[in-house]
Amino acid sequence: MMAFLSTFVWLIEKVISLYIWAIIIAAVMSTLASFGVLDSRNRLVWTVMDFLDRVTAPILNPIRRVIPFLGNIDISPLIAILLLGALQRLIGELYFRSMMGGF
Repeated sequence: MMAFLSTFVWLIEKVISLYIWAIIIAAVMSTLASFGVLDSRNRLVWTVMDFLDRVTAPILNPIRRVIPFLGNIDISPLIAILLLGALQRLIGELYFRSMMGGF
C-alpha cells in the first residue's frame, strides 16, 4: 500500500511539474510571437502554440477572470505557477507527514 501511495504522489508531482513547464513554454512562445520573433503563421509554430493554449487554458482562464486588467501585461501564468508550486509543496508535505506518522 505504501509503494502505491509513494508512486501516486510521485506521479502527481511530476504531472504538476510538466504543467508548470507547459505554462512557461506557452508564455515564452506567446511573448516571442508578439514581438515577431516566432512566425505564428508557420504551421509547426501554430500547432505547438495551439496545443499549449489548449493545455494551459483550463487553469489560466479562471485566473484571468479573477485578476484585474493590467493592460497588455498578463500575470496569470505567474500566478498559476505560484499556485501549482504551492500545491506541489502541500502534496509533498502531506505525504511526508503521513510517512512519519504525524498525520
